[in-house]
Amino acid sequence: MSTHTQATTPSDPASQGTHQYVITLEIPGSVSGTYFGTCSPVDSTRHDVFTDLRRQIALDNPDLARGNVVFFALEPNQL
Repeated sequence: MSTHTQATTPSDPASQGTHQYVITLEIPGSVSGTYFGTCSPVDSTRHDVFTDLRRQIALDNPDLARGNVVFFALEPNQL
């Protein structure tokens, strides 16, 4: 089983988005991937962000297009 992790934003705090996300997809016994980063959704719902992330992951990694969602989090990017 291979695992892929991807950072999608630079580490410069001034360029970070309003929200931080983590999503893990898996095809059991085959492949899994964890993706994380920041985004600034405008006029979007949590579901919109989720489906946009799934769509982008599927474009970049066709093996995970039908992967099971193991974990998804979308939180404000503030302490």
